[in-house]
Amino acid sequence: MTRPAPTRKSPRRRPSGEAPPLPHQLNASGWGWLLVAAAIIVYWLVVAVWPRAALWLVVLDHRVLEWLSAVRTPWLTTAMKVAGQPATSHVLLVTWWVALVILLVWRRWRHLFVWIGAVLAVTTVTEVAAGLIQRPRPVGVEILGDWEGFAMPSRPMAVLAAVGVNVLYALVPAGRAREWGKLVVGAVVAVTALSRLYLAQDAPTDVLNGVVFGVAIPLAAFRLFTPTSVYPVSYRRGRTAHLDLTGRRLQAIERALNDQLGVIPVEIKPVGLAGSGGSTPMRVTVKGEPETYLFAKLYAVNHMRSDRWYKLGRTLMYGRLEDEKAFNTVRRLVQYEDYMLRVMRDGGLPVPHPYGIVEITPEREYLLVTEMLDGATEIGESDVDDAIIDQGLDIVRQLWEAGLAHRDIKPANLMVRDGTLHVIDSAFGQVRPSPWRQAVDLGNMMLVLALRTDAERVYERATAKFTVDEIVEAFAATRGLTMPSQLRAMMRARHKDLHAEFCALLPRQPQPIRIQRWSMQRIALTVWALFVGLITAIVVIELLDSPL
Repeated sequence: MTRPAPTRKSPRRRPSGEAPPLPHQLNASGWGWLLVAAAIIVYWLVVAVWPRAALWLVVLDHRVLEWLSAVRTPWLTTAMKVAGQPATSHVLLVTWWVALVILLVWRRWRHLFVWIGAVLAVTTVTEVAAGLIQRPRPVGVEILGDWEGFAMPSRPMAVLAAVGVNVLYALVPAGRAREWGKLVVGAVVAVTALSRLYLAQDAPTDVLNGVVFGVAIPLAAFRLFTPTSVYPVSYRRGRTAHLDLTGRRLQAIERALNDQLGVIPVEIKPVGLAGSGGSTPMRVTVKGEPETYLFAKLYAVNHMRSDRWYKLGRTLMYGRLEDEKAFNTVRRLVQYEDYMLRVMRDGGLPVPHPYGIVEITPEREYLLVTEMLDGATEIGESDVDDAIIDQGLDIVRQLWEAGLAHRDIKPANLMVRDGTLHVIDSAFGQVRPSPWRQAVDLGNMMLVLALRTDAERVYERATAKFTVDEIVEAFAATRGLTMPSQLRAMMRARHKDLHAEFCALLPRQPQPIRIQRWSMQRIALTVWALFVGLITAIVVIELLDSPL
């Protein structure tokens, strides 16, 4: 059945200097806080050269503290001591523990590391600045609360402000909840600051300096390293690979598709999320007569970094499997998948027709756009007859003859439409793979086909297309690690040990091919990982012992 091609117009070239559809930026508030922090640093440098430049601030601070001390009463002093509790070590420690548990339970590792880095940066900056400025505590006014070290900037206020920003950007979802949270955090910081001024623990400029750095550093860190558009805070269970397709990102995708592919998107909806763990798949309805559909996969920086950590983990656990090479940029990742898709198409494999790559934000977000297999169903939900079995086995034979390996043969990547089996998702494909990797493709294909039929039937059809030695090698190479997680889960759900059933049909039992491979690279990476883990544990313990 011939599918209508999407209606396209001439693409629009983005002029030099024009911002991309979804720019990566700190926003006005982020830049504002950084500029204020920079102005304070400049003022510190001026004071270091010309100390008299700070006299007017000292006089102003003293007058404010004298006025506040004049209105002290016993009951107000008691209230102010309670109001100042958020800036004390034990309250900040409890906040840290609660946040740590939440971040660990919801596996927000990136937010956790940014939190730790931001607090370390704030404490380091305030300690260094206090040591260089060496401003004493207020003179001539009785200090009613605890204090330690030099006065400027106020370290308790800096850490409190930093913790408040960390809570907002690591624990509170973006939107109305975060906006209300900003008001709450602002009120807590303001009341605590007033308390410390009333008790003469800090002077006004000490508080101002501490709050500015306590806000500016974590705010910049979270917006740079965990932007909400890429790492949203959500308490719905789901894969972190699936990015939100609403708001600014949706508008950016629509604009980029129009400009770069010349299509007018009518609707963009996520699709196939259950079988996708390394990208955000979507169906794009394209305007035309009639309306047509395109399939697109959104890749972002977090997908590239997840791929890097995934492959590093496999190297540490199993050794280098001769093809576990991480991508350095998102552009390289999406270019590689597009290239593999076209190589497979040229090799005669039944893959979706590629339409190209769409850039959302340079080096950060890209779309890979292909034909939408409209009306197709996963092979795990389709009726599998001898024709489908033969097509699946032919796909492996075509991969071998073209010198390719798919490397991710699983039910979600095999689609049946109008009696034809299609293979999708070439992201893990490889050119000139090892014989072991090719054997794994055959083993996984036979396991997938047997899910909806039985091992004996698939084995009988396979012997007409592959030698017994090739099939034995396939099941010697295919086990545990080399089976996609979806395939293993479906076999468990159906209470089938298909690998054992196939092995029972073979004329001889396959001798497992060794996967564990030790090398100097693996040893060095293991030592490095243990060292980094030890340093991280020490830092976390230090933060737990002394949040201030």
